Amino acid sequence: MRIKDRVSHRIYIQVLRGMSPEKRLLKAFEMSEFVNQLFIYGLRKRFPALSDEEFKKLLLERLDKCHNSNY
Repeated sequence: MRIKDRVSHRIYIQVLRGMSPEKRLLKAFEMSEFVNQLFIYGLRKRFPALSDEEFKKLLLERLDKCHNSNY
C-alpha cells in the first residue's frame, strides 16, 4: 500500500491545510527539533562510552555527513 493511499495520510494533509502558514512553519520547526533530539539520543545509546568531547565530535561528523548527502 502506498503512503498516499492511507486514510491517515489524507487526514494529515487536511490538518496541515487547515493550519495557518505560521502554525505550519512552527510545526515544521517543532518536528525538526524532535528529529534532531531523536538522532542525538540514538547516537548516545549507540556510543555510551564516549566522553562528552568525543561524542560532540562524532555528532558533528555525522551531522556533516547527513547534510552533505543531500546535495
